[in-house]
Amino acid sequence: MLLSMQWLREFVPYEGEIQELGDRLTMLGLELEEIFNPFEAIKDIVVGHVVECGKHPEAEKLSICKVDVGEGELLDIVCGAPNVAQGQNVPVAKVGVTMPGGLKIKKAKLRGVKSHGMICSERELELSDSHEGIMVLPEGIKPGAKFTEAMNMEDTVLDLGITPNRADCLSMLGIAREASLAFDIPLTLPKLNLTESGGNANNLLKIEIDDPDICPLYQARILQGAKIAPSPDWIRYRLLSVGVRPISNIVDVTNYILFELGQPLHSFDGDLVKGGKIRVGFAPDGMKFTTLDEQERKLIGSDLLIWDAERPVALAGVMGGMNSEISDNSTNVIIESAVFKPALIRKTARRLALPSEASYRFERGVDQVLNTYAMDRAAQLMSELSGAKVVSGVVKNEPAPWHDRTHKYRHARCNAFLGLELEPEFSKKAFTLMGLDVDDSDSECWKVSTPSYRLDLEREADLYEEVARYYGMDKIPSVLPRISKTFESSVAADTPYGFNRRLKYWGRGVGLHEAINYSFVGDEDLDLLGLPKEGRVNIANPLSEDQNVLRTEIAPGLLGTVRHNIAQGNSHIRIFEIAKKFLKDPESDTETREQSRLGIMLTGSRSKAEWPNEHGDADYLDVKGLVEHLLVSLKLGEAQFSLAEESSYLEPCVKVSLGDREIGIIGMVTPAIADKYHARKEVWMADLNADLLRELVMAHKIQFSSLPVFPPSRRDVTVIGPISLHAETINKAILDLRLPLLESVELVNVFVPEGQDEERNLSFRLTYRHGQKTLTDKAVDKEHAKVLAALEKALPIRF
Repeated sequence: MLLSMQWLREFVPYEGEIQELGDRLTMLGLELEEIFNPFEAIKDIVVGHVVECGKHPEAEKLSICKVDVGEGELLDIVCGAPNVAQGQNVPVAKVGVTMPGGLKIKKAKLRGVKSHGMICSERELELSDSHEGIMVLPEGIKPGAKFTEAMNMEDTVLDLGITPNRADCLSMLGIAREASLAFDIPLTLPKLNLTESGGNANNLLKIEIDDPDICPLYQARILQGAKIAPSPDWIRYRLLSVGVRPISNIVDVTNYILFELGQPLHSFDGDLVKGGKIRVGFAPDGMKFTTLDEQERKLIGSDLLIWDAERPVALAGVMGGMNSEISDNSTNVIIESAVFKPALIRKTARRLALPSEASYRFERGVDQVLNTYAMDRAAQLMSELSGAKVVSGVVKNEPAPWHDRTHKYRHARCNAFLGLELEPEFSKKAFTLMGLDVDDSDSECWKVSTPSYRLDLEREADLYEEVARYYGMDKIPSVLPRISKTFESSVAADTPYGFNRRLKYWGRGVGLHEAINYSFVGDEDLDLLGLPKEGRVNIANPLSEDQNVLRTEIAPGLLGTVRHNIAQGNSHIRIFEIAKKFLKDPESDTETREQSRLGIMLTGSRSKAEWPNEHGDADYLDVKGLVEHLLVSLKLGEAQFSLAEESSYLEPCVKVSLGDREIGIIGMVTPAIADKYHARKEVWMADLNADLLRELVMAHKIQFSSLPVFPPSRRDVTVIGPISLHAETINKAILDLRLPLLESVELVNVFVPEGQDEERNLSFRLTYRHGQKTLTDKAVDKEHAKVLAALEKALPIRF
């Protein structure tokens, strides 16, 4: 937010140091980012008085002027403007001055006549696009004076960073309120002196609102007989000082009020609004509408439009339409002043990539109570600048009037919250200076009503923050908080943050290193993995082509981490990452769907040191074991593993399921892709749906059982079967018998006889136990015989 000091002083009588103002505003939460002169580029331009002006003897379109630039200095200047004349005051760039466009003024000879400077037009000074002639200044200005000072142009502007919750500070009035609070100086609003000319605006225009929720207030004033012309210098220069290009008196007033009071307004050509009617309603899906920037926009059903009796005339809260814009021929004007639902405006502006000063304020919330004052001040200024008559009355539809919100405030709790010992009167003074109404009839629990412009004050804690702001954030002593040790078992999983923290504890506990990668990847990275182009979310302004799209899978980032580690000589890579993947979703507010994933990637030697550990590289059993360990840690039970039909970058690819819910995949990155990332050994990964895991953890009820009292009996069995027969198939066949005495089944050994490539031996250990007594060998043998008979009948095996 750009703050003009001249403009600010019309609200508060601040005469102190600019830096002190910036420092105090920073402590109030409005961070000072820069102090600059908006007209720095023309600070060396001076006022000249044309003493003589005659035709150039060698060029019909040139004039030779003698210009008084102060202190008795007369400059000979050759000028080509048709409107230069004797007796004028003009802006002059003397020799050595650098113009805004970078041109340095030098002595020159034009058709044999020396010229010692330049008489400037508005375009050369970058004040407007006007270049039909030189800029003629008012009479009575002393030659030699600085041009910017003579024209009372702003020389000090503060660039303030406004946090998203402080929509009330996106105006001169809002910052003036903060300055008034900081220095305890009076705040004065511009005097309203609106003269109505008669008639009844309600007979000329009707307003309809389809849904009160989308537009709590829409009102309008009507002006007749306006003459469109450039704005006077004072309003043009003030707009330029805050970075806005002047257009015409009517349009400039709407921009002026936006920056002065924070209320976006829009002006329609009244003759182009059909049927004497304005309606606020949604667009039909697929409708096309041309906005003021001459761009045709394709709309969707959630885009809010302003309609007349026949067609849409504006994209509500974002930009007006070409079919109703103010032109040089406009004479009748309708001023729109409204309040729209912030979420709707934000969604439309972002989807269409159409940011504007109006949408920036609407999507944060505007002051519904100040709305009428802002519209009336605009009508007054338009009437004064264009000669228009203001039709009596306001056309207004307010289905949802504003009601002040009341919050409780407990001063003792505030002191405990801030760690201070403030008196109640201090808080009451702070609230009063901020415009809040205080009912302290109950000394323990006040009732504080917040005004319509403080939409950020939503709860009691926000009032504590206001007290802290007034006291001074920099004055609150720094005290280290007490920190209690948090163990993994006590980390709550009821929030995404808590669950992710629990996953990180687990990852570090099993010897994995956490990787943190950018959400941005390149299209080439996704193409390399064979991932579909559909559903990708492209970055509008990417830092580079290597980061031009949001990742649709977690694998590219992990593979990039593997490549970086290999380049640094690390051959033992065991990493994990908890991150989001992104897919296009037209039904989402942001048109993007996010999903949290847990990625695990292993490559290289199984152990960092060869001795005394087992030799060998990471393989399927390592990554499968980690997934199983995680599920045990989360108390989710045993998973089922089955081959997936296909994967574009994993071979083999195995689906991991819990019951009928697929929680992710594990597999080996194909050698061709691994080679692209400089991996010379197998790369194994797991990609699990962290959101689904959290959902399952939240829904899972942990059941406790007594520890066994009686001893177990174990029987080993070796099954000889074809190599194609999975151990899981045998394990499932045993458990499906649901024998009451069978406690567990464990695979203890796999043996392939030498020279045998069709069969293998699988050894299982079966544990039997009775909860009420010690089992006899006879009872165990009987149960065990049932297992052997069932296996032999169901599967192609022998013992």
